[in-house]
Parts: sequence; C-alpha cells; structure tokens
Amino acid sequence: MHPLRKLREAGPPTIEQVAALLAENVVFNSPVLVRSLEGRVAVAQAIANSSRSRDGIGEYVLEKKIDARTTVLRWQGTIDGHKLESIELLVDDSDGKLIERTIAYRPFPAVRLFRDRMRATAMNAIPDDMWEYPAGS
Repeated sequence: MHPLRKLREAGPPTIEQVAALLAENVVFNSPVLVRSLEGRVAVAQAIANSSRSRDGIGEYVLEKKIDARTTVLRWQGTIDGHKLESIELLVDDSDGKLIERTIAYRPFPAVRLFRDRMRATAMNAIPDDMWEYPAGS
C-alpha cells in the first residue's frame, strides 16, 4: 500500500504527517489549480486541506504499481452528498518520498464544489493566482 494512501485512510492527516512523505521539491498537478503547486510545504498544505474538504475518507477502489516508483490510485467518495471520484498518479524518488502527484477528478459539478470548498478553507496557503486565470486572459 502506498504511504499516502495509508495515511489518508487513517483519517484526515495533519500538514506535518503529509510533509513527512514528500520530497523537498515535490510537484502537485491538480485540475482545480491553474498551474502546478511546488515544494513540500505548499503541497503538504494542499493535500491535508483536500482531505478535510470532502465528506469523510471515501474509499480507494484500486491501487496498481506501474513500476518500482510509480503507483496509480483510484478513489471514490462524496462532497456535499454528491459522488466525487479521482484517479491519481504517484511518483516516488529513490528514497521513497513522493516527488510528483498528478490527479484528475470527476464529475465536473462535484469537482466545482470540491474546488470551492478547498479555496474557502485554504486560508491563504495557496495564492489567489493559483485558483483563477487573470481577468482578460
């Protein structure tokens, strides 16, 4: 079982618990942000916040190792009572720390609810320019 899955299945993790699993230069690619989030502190805050922005833990329905450092996870849960699903690609470095996380969510109406809740609870941990494109672009 991937360490991130194990941590998240134990309940909403703290920022410190997530940070312990991450490489210093970790990159997080998410469809709710306009560009990748980089660095242990920022990514740990986003992952911890994400876990608190849903209706409970949900359920991992698939975990598949692609190679020694790459894992695919499929998750199902809810937000405000609506089905929310994700599939993510986790890449670990040679020390077993997460170096890249790429995630996709569906369906779009639930993703919008999730994004709005994430933004409301991020408490400025993620800069405003990460949530929206600049006006007129």
